[in-house]
Amino acid sequence: MAQDSDLNAPELRDRAVRAAQGQVPFDLLIANTRLLDMVTGRERDADIGVTGGLIASVHSPDRAREAHAFLDAGGRFAVPGLIDTHMHVESSMVTPAQYAAAVVPRGVTTVVWDPHEFANACGLAGVDYAVSAGRDLPLRFLTLAPTCVPSAPGFETCGGDFGPEVLSELLTREDIHGAAELMTMQPLLSGNPRVKGIVNAGLASGKRVCGHARGLEDGTLAAYAAAGVESDHELTSAQDLIARLEAGMTVELRGSHEHLLPEFTEAILELGHLPQTLTFCTDDVFPDDLANHGGLDHMVRCMIGHGLPPSWAYRAATLNAATRIRRSDLGLVAPGKRADIAILDDIERVKASLVVADGVLVSEGGKMVRPCLAAAPPVALRNSVAVRELRPDDFEVAAKGSTAEIATLSKPRFPAWGARTVDVKAGKLSLPDDMIRMAIANRYGRNLPVRVAFLENWGTWRGAFATTVSHDSHNLTVFGCDPVDMALAANTVRSSNGGLCVVSDGKVLGHLALPLAGLVSEAPLSETAESFAALRRSLDTLVDWEPPYLVFKALFGASLVCNAGPRLSDVGIVDVFNEQILETPVIPSRSTPRHAQERP
Repeated sequence: MAQDSDLNAPELRDRAVRAAQGQVPFDLLIANTRLLDMVTGRERDADIGVTGGLIASVHSPDRAREAHAFLDAGGRFAVPGLIDTHMHVESSMVTPAQYAAAVVPRGVTTVVWDPHEFANACGLAGVDYAVSAGRDLPLRFLTLAPTCVPSAPGFETCGGDFGPEVLSELLTREDIHGAAELMTMQPLLSGNPRVKGIVNAGLASGKRVCGHARGLEDGTLAAYAAAGVESDHELTSAQDLIARLEAGMTVELRGSHEHLLPEFTEAILELGHLPQTLTFCTDDVFPDDLANHGGLDHMVRCMIGHGLPPSWAYRAATLNAATRIRRSDLGLVAPGKRADIAILDDIERVKASLVVADGVLVSEGGKMVRPCLAAAPPVALRNSVAVRELRPDDFEVAAKGSTAEIATLSKPRFPAWGARTVDVKAGKLSLPDDMIRMAIANRYGRNLPVRVAFLENWGTWRGAFATTVSHDSHNLTVFGCDPVDMALAANTVRSSNGGLCVVSDGKVLGHLALPLAGLVSEAPLSETAESFAALRRSLDTLVDWEPPYLVFKALFGASLVCNAGPRLSDVGIVDVFNEQILETPVIPSRSTPRHAQERP
């Protein structure tokens, strides 16, 4: 969005005061609405008078009121513009302009964007691009300073390095609205100076310090909040939800884990009221889901569908959100507030027909009034994949003897240490039929060896998948059984400067090029969504998924090393919480993985 108009400009406030009293015309009058009031939860008929970017009056329908422009809502519902409290544009694999064009017609007018994907891939150039690319769009991007670049220092490498000094500098900028999700949970709790310095930089700035508290409970959750982190979206159960509410944290209930929404809804209904600290977010939305289902509107729709009263769902997505992100100008259709307003054809389906942002009509009939123009990305985002051509042998693991004991990664989403004795053939580990390989190659010119892990309980695979979308370091990551297929998939992604590829029996079945930071396409959303959906369908024929954990999405988070449990990174198999690194899965003695090589 172009810079928000100054609501406190004396001339604007003066005009609004006079317009509210009928002494001068409104700039815009939205007539004949059915207002859903976020404070009282009640409905009432109302006209909405707008002066500049300011709501001057919300009054009973009055045909005598004058305005320079009129919109007839036809008795449809009016609600505040929806606010997404935590998201990553990069997860939708499109530019901010394409993202805005997708969600604004659905009633979303503000998003809180953590561009840590761009930052991990391209450092400060990624943050600068995020700010500039979102500046002149009809969607308000409140960009945060990424706190986890990398997400686990010492346990992975990426394309940037943001310590306390970098955070302090970023947080002085007016176009940076807080410190983004702090995923380095265990280092903070252990008193790591770097991580403490990052949190303290956020606190010193007076801006928000946002969180990522996956797996924390009781004393560790309390310690995390006591350190100054104020929010969390990494909820995996209703128990998590209640614990974070009771800890006084802002809950950013996310739509990206839909299988959890019914129990979250039940827990909220059992409380008997909507907590003021509960908000909604999307976190990550794949391009085909964005095109077909939308952004935060889909989350609101889901929660209503699971039984949450509409007034509660909209309050979570508007007034609660605005309060928790410290934007008192947003979240209400009321005099003195910013004119971000969605007119809905259907309040339960969350279908918007008119959208006004900062006092300007930006969408009508589900389409943008004007096209969203994309900012030119810097060269640094176009040339971010620096990895040599890979060979099938890179996906093998050397071992001695006829058998070897190896450390395995068991089960997706919530990995645990496992151990297995496997055959050794021609000096290499022989992959058992019930396991697959995962490999990571550093894509930032570090010239590190390719790291390989053996995965258990990851289903049956009949092909390979390669991606540079691999949270959060976004190194080149490959899954499969056959090293030949894995090499072809990896090199296909390398040739397009990033992206996704599916291979089977020596043939490329699907390829989506993502040349911007190895994360994003410059193509229209419709094209990116179609290519992504086709690629996903190709992989569906090669993998026997087992929801809710063994799913396509798990492939993108398998390298998220900051979470608890063992993970594979470009330095080896790592366990951040136990400070362990295995450069190879081969265990040199009969000891268990817990006695594997300690981090220096």
